[in-house]
Amino acid sequence: MSDINQLLKRVESIAGRIEALLPAPTKPINWQGSIAFRWRKQSSQGRIEPVGSVHRIQLKDLRGIDEQKHLVEQNTKQFVEGYPANNVLLTGARGTGKSSLIKALLTKYATRGLRLIEVEKQDLTDLPDIVELIGTRPERFVLYCDDLSFEAEDPGYKALKVILDGSVAAASENCLIYATSNRRHLMPEFMQENLEYKHLGEEIHPGETSEEKISLSERFGLWVSFYPFDQDEYLKIVSVWLAHFKVTDIQSQEVKQAALQWSLQRGSRSGRVALQFARDWAGRRGLEKKNKV
Repeated sequence: MSDINQLLKRVESIAGRIEALLPAPTKPINWQGSIAFRWRKQSSQGRIEPVGSVHRIQLKDLRGIDEQKHLVEQNTKQFVEGYPANNVLLTGARGTGKSSLIKALLTKYATRGLRLIEVEKQDLTDLPDIVELIGTRPERFVLYCDDLSFEAEDPGYKALKVILDGSVAAASENCLIYATSNRRHLMPEFMQENLEYKHLGEEIHPGETSEEKISLSERFGLWVSFYPFDQDEYLKIVSVWLAHFKVTDIQSQEVKQAALQWSLQRGSRSGRVALQFARDWAGRRGLEKKNKV
């Protein structure tokens, strides 16, 4: 009898160790918890988690990118209304509103069923799993990849290529991929690759390495480019953000000079730099007024 009890204890001990190695049961996704979600991995198991505090941006607050707003909003509106739409690649200078535009569109169209799932670059290999999880949902999902770029051996590169265009399985009709990048071709380009170009008559044909790098970008149906702002556009954006922070002396020469000096220190005139200046200026002025009281 004692031998049986010892055997049962050993079995229970082994079972407990095995259970500890198994992934925890997957919790149901709280689809009502937010309009934005993140794909999160623990060990080898991924799940969709709601974002507690969503960064809400209004389209009207984005200045100097009217053409880009029109293109991406038109595509998003088609998608939300159930009409054909394209995956979107937003490329260009840093801080010019690429990510903010996607967040602003989510704010505008969330009431019409638009949802966003943020996927980190290292998790792009899980895209088929994510698509399968949302495939039967009534909402329309944007799978959002921010600041996307790859090195030659990144596994996410081929995974993204396949999900965009190349998988045997049909893409889900209720999801699109919106990606932002500082690189239009998403991968670094090297001088030696120019040696692969060939001349056929008067035409120039890129080599296989360049073709491979271009092929991923071409799988996005809509390319939207963003450019650095000139001085006047930068100052207009500064004024918008200062008004947002309820600063009264928006058009003073002191403000303009300080804003331009701020941009010189940052080495960039962009919407992000304009917001950072406005936040600093409004904070300092607010503190000065409080100290005078």
